Amino acid sequence: MKTKPKSKHLLLVPLIAGMAVGVLASAQAEDKKTSAPPAATGAALSVQTKESQSAMTPQAALTKLKEGNARFVAGELLKRNLPAKVRATASGQYPFAVILSCLDSRQPIEIVLDQGPGDVFSARIAGNVLNDDILGSMEFACKVSGAKLIAVIGHSNCGAIKGAVDGVELGNLTGLLKKIQPALAQVPAEVQPRNSKNLEFVDKVAEAHVRLEMQQIRERSPILREMIDQGQVGLVGGMYDLSTGETRFFDN
Repeated sequence: MKTKPKSKHLLLVPLIAGMAVGVLASAQAEDKKTSAPPAATGAALSVQTKESQSAMTPQAALTKLKEGNARFVAGELLKRNLPAKVRATASGQYPFAVILSCLDSRQPIEIVLDQGPGDVFSARIAGNVLNDDILGSMEFACKVSGAKLIAVIGHSNCGAIKGAVDGVELGNLTGLLKKIQPALAQVPAEVQPRNSKNLEFVDKVAEAHVRLEMQQIRERSPILREMIDQGQVGLVGGMYDLSTGETRFFDN
């Protein structure tokens, strides 16, 4: 009995199936290649370590903040592998600075200074107000955790400063704004009008407020004053410009 020859169509089935499997495997491999995160090297993965923190000086810490802000203004932020940095800092942290800044959403301090996870301690509160809790946090950051710089950074066109200037009273905000009001007397009387509509006056009050807080850090915390006097920790003030993204650090 003769068997019928196999149809050409049937002979093509295994060939087509094999080609399909090959194409699918190739596509899957390509998908994995493109979706996988890039290998973390250099600045993308580098994090603060105990050794790098110990070697850091207060002046070097300030330089890192200045350089970070310059990158932000230029739109040249460091490319970081954030998931890798999260894993790398999970077991410990060695920040080189502690920064007191305002709650304002337009001043996200780690971003405008181009710092990543584990680089800086960040204390944010409306009007960058200094209180006992913030002071205690600074003492922890410097005395316990080894930070080398304390930075107090206000900003232009600050709503909390405007509220303090106009004597706003609103629930718990009232007490916070009163902590800012001593700075009004530090602005020369010839700066008029002395209300929130005069942005020049508002910004001068904001800078005076930062400078008063720098004094208060020394006066209210013997721990920090001793570390500053011994050169173990630096203390600097600054103002962030909402319109340009630039942070101007004070010379003294």
